[in-house]
Amino acid sequence: QLQLVESGGGLVQPGGSLRLSCAASGFSSGDYGVGWFRQAPGKEREGVSCINGGVTSTNYADSVKGRFTISRDNAKNTIYLQMNSLKPEDTGVYYCAAPKLPLGRCILSEGGYAHWGQGTQVTVSS
Repeated sequence: QLQLVESGGGLVQPGGSLRLSCAASGFSSGDYGVGWFRQAPGKEREGVSCINGGVTSTNYADSVKGRFTISRDNAKNTIYLQMNSLKPEDTGVYYCAAPKLPLGRCILSEGGYAHWGQGTQVTVSS
């Protein structure tokens, strides 16, 4: 059964760092790619970053570009999101998602994804 499990969230002060993990099973994240999304309180879910299947290509929302880095460990079927220089506006529930089709070039549109994890809470606050 296809499954995605996020971990690594928590409370961090502005300027701090967190590394999120997305453990995939039931599909190959290395072949299909994975997207990271987040949902702030009272806001719609938005794309944060994605990594494609096959030869690595990545994409980032403008709001996190230069601060977040997505990577993968195909042997572990796990996707990571390294988040640095965190800001209060980064607060939200972070989800990883499996695409409907293999991502030749990753996309940040929610409609392109079919399966979602339960999410992990990230809170950036003093």
